Amino acid sequence: MIQALDRTQPLLPMKPGQVARHTHDYVRNGTTDLFAALDVSTGAVTHRFYERHRAIEFLDFLKLVVKTYPRKELHLILDNSSTHETDEVRIWLGKHPRIHLHFTPTSGSWMNQVETWFSLLSSRAIRRGAFKSVHALRDAIQRFLDAWNDDCHPFKWVKTADDIMAKAKRKDFNGSGH
Repeated sequence: MIQALDRTQPLLPMKPGQVARHTHDYVRNGTTDLFAALDVSTGAVTHRFYERHRAIEFLDFLKLVVKTYPRKELHLILDNSSTHETDEVRIWLGKHPRIHLHFTPTSGSWMNQVETWFSLLSSRAIRRGAFKSVHALRDAIQRFLDAWNDDCHPFKWVKTADDIMAKAKRKDFNGSGH
């Protein structure tokens, strides 16, 4: 869920030696849900906006991904949202054996490269924005997506697969329960 937030006062412009300033309070003008799939081989992002985040929307998005990548075996990396594991989703997956869902472990969102993309979206298109409506928010996100896909590139891991798996296992067995 992404919030369309507007400041109660306009941003104060930057001046030499001073950063831009803004008020701490805001007005919430609604929300949108953005489902996104990152093609790790190209960096291209397939996406769709929704008003809600339920299994029905997730299934609709899965159908878009399947249509976007026909006749290919697909491995989708997901968080552990309850919408990803409903009976409706399981039944649909049973009819589409080329689709494989993989779930990141708790505190393992860093393993999913689409999360890196969401971080870029947030920092470059949303965080400093002021959105008077959900439509304005979606427009800003769409502009970012269009620019991204026009010049997309895959992300490169800075660690080896062995380093990544070792870190994943440490997090899994650290005994802290977090």
